[in-house]
Amino acid sequence: MSHFTFENDINNLLKLDAPITNGPLARWQKKAKENNGVTGSLSTAANVSGLSPMKTTNRSLNTSKLVTPGRTPGRTKTPKSSKSSRVQGTPSKVGGDRFIPTRNAAQMEVAHFLIAKENEQENESPTRKEQQKSWSLNLNGYDVQQAKILRLSGKPLCAPEGYQNNLKVLYSQSATPSSTKKPIRYIPSMPERILDAPEIRNDYYLNLIDWSSLNYLAVGLGNNVYLWHAESGDILPLVQLQDQEDYIASVSWIKEGSYLAVGTRNGEVQVWDVERRKRLRNMVSHNARVGALSWSSYVLSSGSRVGEIHHHDVRIAQHHISTLTGHTQEVCGLTWSPDGRYLASGGNDNLLNIWPNVTGNDTECQPLHTFTQHQGAVKAIAWCPWQANTLASGGGTSDRFIRLWNVNSGSCLNAVDTHSQVCSILWSTEYKELVSGHGFSQNQLIIWKYPNFTKVTELKGHQARVLDMCLSPDGTTVCSVAADETIRIWKCFAVDPAKKKKMAVAAQSSVLHHGIR
Repeated sequence: MSHFTFENDINNLLKLDAPITNGPLARWQKKAKENNGVTGSLSTAANVSGLSPMKTTNRSLNTSKLVTPGRTPGRTKTPKSSKSSRVQGTPSKVGGDRFIPTRNAAQMEVAHFLIAKENEQENESPTRKEQQKSWSLNLNGYDVQQAKILRLSGKPLCAPEGYQNNLKVLYSQSATPSSTKKPIRYIPSMPERILDAPEIRNDYYLNLIDWSSLNYLAVGLGNNVYLWHAESGDILPLVQLQDQEDYIASVSWIKEGSYLAVGTRNGEVQVWDVERRKRLRNMVSHNARVGALSWSSYVLSSGSRVGEIHHHDVRIAQHHISTLTGHTQEVCGLTWSPDGRYLASGGNDNLLNIWPNVTGNDTECQPLHTFTQHQGAVKAIAWCPWQANTLASGGGTSDRFIRLWNVNSGSCLNAVDTHSQVCSILWSTEYKELVSGHGFSQNQLIIWKYPNFTKVTELKGHQARVLDMCLSPDGTTVCSVAADETIRIWKCFAVDPAKKKKMAVAAQSSVLHHGIR
């Protein structure tokens, strides 16, 4: 029984149409009272019965004269018999009650502040606006009021003159287009040509190749010297020593390219005429092999295994005109400066000597500078073609450094550890770069930027250490010979197209000038 009583209580509480005895009058009840003048009786009926308008039990009311609204509070029903009794002012739209958002004190204060600020900006004086504009120009570099984040049409706005931005400039109207930027020079990583060099002596202290101004490459193989013409590819035998135990120790071309000097194991220095393929001189003054040769006009300098350097005047019968004694071991590097003022010599005693240009039989000549910084044999020596007083030298396995020298002051300008045996050094005539040939352990060629020694690229291909290198007469090609019995031709320094065009125009104008004359 108690269970049924509880269910009845629950049902009574959940009924939507249950009477509300203590609540205020509904809106439709108020409207009905005002329109029909039955406020007292209607209120009494509603309060007494406690029912909703559609559920009223008062059957004594005249419903034909009373407007009874439906379930929707916003609409009223009008009897068909009297259309004039339509309730006036009742909204006909569903949900007629206006939504009023909740506003707290903080929101009201913010709204009041924003409205006051807008009115303040509108009423600002011209002096105040000018002051704000000046502040914006000083702090930002531009007027904030005129700045635009995005411009969809027309040309981009330019920054005012003298404007400096600490941030990186991502776009600039005056920026150089990428198509006009100078491209990076392409250096082939593979040799242009590979030649066989059988019976090449694997000796670090010898100088067995040289390239002439007439485009002939001379190579010493065993006891023979061969010439290879770079344009035609022809190979010509030039020298063949009679003694089978003798061998070629060094070769060097004269500047004009018509004569070739050859040093042998027996200490002879021979001069050959390439055009007639005939030996002109056989100069004997050394007691040991001649591993280094260098020309300065008509003077030929030769370095021997005992550390002596002889000057030969090839024009006269008494060719030996001077002797330089500054090394205690074999002279393996020897080269004259381009202007003929200095002679640089490197030896197996780790010394690098700078000699002045002297004439006559002066055996007491002393070097201007003796550099002792290298810790290995100094074979790689090369003069800078555009700075006559700058010299580059490289050390052997115990040193592995390339150093730059100023021969006027005797100071070391820069040094870099190559981590490999330095066998040869060449300067480029087209770019401010130099290339070095190496032995253990990479057996590669490295191109360096001058003067900071930034590595441009590495050229690999030799299977054994690079013994020697030489440069083509046009300055674009490097020839390297290695102990793997191969000669490789590398296109390292291609001529700049703009410079090439300028040279062609100059040559054409020269031809026209001579034709007019």
